[in-house]
Amino acid sequence: MMSSPFPAPLLDVELRPGRTPLLRVDPTGDAPGWADRHRDALRAVVAEHGAVLVRGLGLRDAGQTAAVFQRLGTGLMTEKEAFAPRQTYSDGVYSSAKWPANQPMCMHHELSYALDFPALMLFACLTAPTAGGATAVADSTAVIRALPADLVRRFEHEGWMLVRNYTEEIGASYAEAFGTADRGAIEAYCRANAIGFEWQPDGGLRTWQRRGAVVRHAVTGQPCWFNQIAFLNEWTMDPEVREYLVDLYGPDGLPFTTRFGGGAPVGEDIVGLLNQVYDANTVREPWQAGDLMLVDNVRMAHNREAFEGPREVLVGMTDAVRLTGPAPEQGGA
Repeated sequence: MMSSPFPAPLLDVELRPGRTPLLRVDPTGDAPGWADRHRDALRAVVAEHGAVLVRGLGLRDAGQTAAVFQRLGTGLMTEKEAFAPRQTYSDGVYSSAKWPANQPMCMHHELSYALDFPALMLFACLTAPTAGGATAVADSTAVIRALPADLVRRFEHEGWMLVRNYTEEIGASYAEAFGTADRGAIEAYCRANAIGFEWQPDGGLRTWQRRGAVVRHAVTGQPCWFNQIAFLNEWTMDPEVREYLVDLYGPDGLPFTTRFGGGAPVGEDIVGLLNQVYDANTVREPWQAGDLMLVDNVRMAHNREAFEGPREVLVGMTDAVRLTGPAPEQGGA
């Protein structure tokens, strides 16, 4: 995880209401060298503010971006259990998830449903959209304070459950999600990562996994609302999309949804409340080509807003964290 807060030297970051913290820099022609020299100071800014968008580096291609990511992180992660296909540019450097441009991706913490997750997210904008498309962030320490205490206590006690039905028609196939089509290897991964699984008669795969909904930040000790309960719930989907998928697959065959850790459904009212609280705590800075952004993946949720025009944002996940303690028990889905 990220080191202790605020090592010198600190950088002159612009703090503006409703906007992502912004650091303006002069182009150097050597973005990887700049990142190497300012690594500790950038990570200190993230430790203090949760996120920072760096403007002026002029990132222009995947190779340069990969070099910057490698200098800022402590080893780029290979994504597992993906929800949507990504283009792989190089080891640990990916495109944004392929998601319809007219549908926003709700606030979430990357891989918060996995036992291995990144503490730090890296983003680079090579092509900015003509409208929308910001990667906004929301402070999970503020979110958890704003949620009803009884709801937080229930999720703290039960955790949350993710249920997935892998198909070839929508989202990532199980081969894409697990990096292999070998059933034995997938079963071994599931057993090692506390994931219940069941092969379906049609050749599909159904999985379920229970995870904690609240974690304490490794540096600050603050409780953080760390999960994807809202983003991956069926009630966050566009209503017409949800209706179509229910008609196609049935209510128990949706590509994904979330539940309370004990298996009870998470209702539309709860999902609506979660998304309202996220919205009330969201800050954003529209992308410009060449931008770099660092996000503390535990403290800050992030999203991707609907957009128009071409949009190319590269993603890196780093500072891997392995959840400790006994594996969660797997109940039926």
